[in-house]
Amino acid sequence: MNKNEILAKQEEYLWPNHLLYYTDPLPLDHGDGLYVWDVDGTKYLDFFAGILTNSVGHNHPLVVEKMREQISKLVHSSTLYPNENHVNLAEKIASIAPGALQTSFFTNSGTEANETAVMLAKAYTGEQEIIALRHGYSGRSALAMGLMGQSEWRIGPSQIPGISHAINPYCYRCPLKMTYPECGVACAEDIEDVIKTTTSGRIAGFMVEPIQGVGGFITPPKEYFKIASEIVEHYGGLFICDEVQTGFGRTGQHWFGIEHWGVEPDIMTMAKGIAGGMPMGNTITTLEIASELVGKGMSISTFGGNPVSCAAALGTIEVMETEANPNHVADVGSRLQSGLEQLWDKYPLIGDVRGKGLMQGIELVKDRNTKEPAPDAVSEIFEQTRSYGLLIGKGGLYGNVLRISPPLTANNDHVDEALVILDHAFAKVQEDF
Repeated sequence: MNKNEILAKQEEYLWPNHLLYYTDPLPLDHGDGLYVWDVDGTKYLDFFAGILTNSVGHNHPLVVEKMREQISKLVHSSTLYPNENHVNLAEKIASIAPGALQTSFFTNSGTEANETAVMLAKAYTGEQEIIALRHGYSGRSALAMGLMGQSEWRIGPSQIPGISHAINPYCYRCPLKMTYPECGVACAEDIEDVIKTTTSGRIAGFMVEPIQGVGGFITPPKEYFKIASEIVEHYGGLFICDEVQTGFGRTGQHWFGIEHWGVEPDIMTMAKGIAGGMPMGNTITTLEIASELVGKGMSISTFGGNPVSCAAALGTIEVMETEANPNHVADVGSRLQSGLEQLWDKYPLIGDVRGKGLMQGIELVKDRNTKEPAPDAVSEIFEQTRSYGLLIGKGGLYGNVLRISPPLTANNDHVDEALVILDHAFAKVQEDF
């Protein structure tokens, strides 16, 4: 099918609320490593990785072979029957997860993983109330939209009882109009105030992303999670860490983002990069917490622990260990961040550069003093980078953040190629703002 045929069927047979990038939507045809090609044969450097999901690039030979081997044996069985890939993957994740996190429940997506985490926290504590953060993103189910701190992603009535939102650690746009570090990380203290004023005083848990993904790669200061986790523990809650976007070395140095802050979660969720593009989510916790569910009701997952998805995940982690481990990501990410900071020096349109590893955000503003968001500039940068052959992402509550997150197999040459394109794009767009 050509592009026009695909777009015609998209319009006729798929819901019209599907979000499509670019003024002229871009149907992709195939990929190889860091590159993808559209149906017209145009080549692009992929620096968004399927929303941080193609963690080891497109069609990595080892991952494809692992899947091919499993498909020839058994495609599906459900969690009613143990399978080798399922248990081996759980063991592997336990070996790289922080602290005492050991036992997993696999599902199909980050949304399901987060739903499972909240269910577990409520069952373990006997409490019902959850604290989330403003600007956060948790998925697209009713509960996930209730946890979400962005109105644009809520569809219909999404006020789930028992969810309260604390202010987020958005240093560039501090909601308290304070400056770090003189602020004393007052945003973390707000969690206690929210618990005291909007809950019964006993909570089931606190769900948070180490770096807010859809929120615009908002990165908390180093003290934030220690203060937050101590408050949550004091009020009886579990610390639920949403690693859907930050997991598996994405932030560099460590396998999971929260490890940068030296805090061990009680429950951790993951998806996206876990299986290199195959559908999978996981909720991991301690044996003690998971054991609380025994005798409280039955649970299955029809597609959770799918042997093909598990094979893909095992292959993906193997590639990460050999080609794209957290130290590699830290090194390449440092080069990327340094290059983006040089663009900040050059273009006043860039208000802030932030992130860790290969998870870098560029916030665009009309004026650095007023910090007025520039979402129109994001749209123009998008069109320019596409024309030069670079795919990137966007986000933020105000729609003014570029999200730069290539596959973890990216090297310095890929980074340099992307930085040249971004430089050209900003040079053209800066003239209009």
